[in-house]
Amino acid sequence: MDLRAADELLTTTRSVRKRLDLSRPVPRALIEECIEIALQAPTGSNAQGWHFLVVTDPVKRAEIARYYKTAFEGYAKMIEAGGPRYTDEGDPRGAQEPRVRESAIYLVDHLHEVPVHVIPCIEGRVEATGSVLAQASIYGSILPAAWSFMLAARARGLGTAWTTLHLMHEREIAKLLGVPDGVTQTALLPVAYYKGKDFRRAHRLDAKKLTSWNSWSARS
Repeated sequence: MDLRAADELLTTTRSVRKRLDLSRPVPRALIEECIEIALQAPTGSNAQGWHFLVVTDPVKRAEIARYYKTAFEGYAKMIEAGGPRYTDEGDPRGAQEPRVRESAIYLVDHLHEVPVHVIPCIEGRVEATGSVLAQASIYGSILPAAWSFMLAARARGLGTAWTTLHLMHEREIAKLLGVPDGVTQTALLPVAYYKGKDFRRAHRLDAKKLTSWNSWSARS
């Protein structure tokens, strides 16, 4: 395996919002290719209860975007009321927060223009399980596949962003798209070609401070 290429893919797959190319169509065959790759991901008990709902219809995309905007407005008010979240000196998240907020607002304003919306779904309803184990199993059977889809898209010149705000209106969107009652939507991935040449690694918290060995907070 080419570790350099693999590491480049894993470390430069960014959430793409402002650099999505809203004017360039995405071939259906390319989305299908990414889904084929995604379905090689692990799945609990080999159940393969996953489903990728691809929305290209402009009317339905506009309706999803309307629900997304409503959800974002409530979320933004809550965040603003709490004030700055990352105030410690040297915390990279503090410097990034204004840029991330601006990018998120851009997506809200342009989500309806993004040519493809992909909603990864999984059979079962997490709120009905009553068990952390069952919830972890349900999500663990779709989230690796969704991430694989995003990696496959990145390798093919497509940008994606992991979003979940539409889930505030999951029932309404399920009705819009005909999602069965026993299925859980897990994310909304806007998909489009990206503009520009490439992406860089993000500034993250120190991995050593986020890793414990044998006991919580033990660094050695």
